[in-house]
Amino acid sequence: MVKKKPVKLTRFELDVMTALWDLETASVREIQEQLPSQKRPAYTTVQTIVYRLEEKGAVRRLKKIGNAHVFEPVVTRKAAHHRLINELLDLFGGSARPLMAHLVEIGKLTLDDIKELEGDIAELPEGKAHKKIKGR
Repeated sequence: MVKKKPVKLTRFELDVMTALWDLETASVREIQEQLPSQKRPAYTTVQTIVYRLEEKGAVRRLKKIGNAHVFEPVVTRKAAHHRLINELLDLFGGSARPLMAHLVEIGKLTLDDIKELEGDIAELPEGKAHKKIKGR
């Protein structure tokens, strides 16, 4: 079986995907209306992005109602977030420490968050938890 390469999304494509993930299935008009009103792009701009996402394999046409195509996400929110986080970690040479230190410094990562993460790590299977901690 050939493993499909994760889809790389631009910031604006991610905004459009977020609207579609929230709606689950939607037409271009519905996606456009889901975007924040203060910086809402034109219908044709959203349409172009949706078609680009379709070419990338991130969305697919589900059906046609009148003249409107209804789209659904193919890429999950979790998969998109994992790709972004992995790209960010690659910028730090694969180490999460500089990122975590920054998050602590700006108050986005608290002691309670760290304790919760310690619990998550403790629940990992023995080999996986040891590998993750050892590979710091």
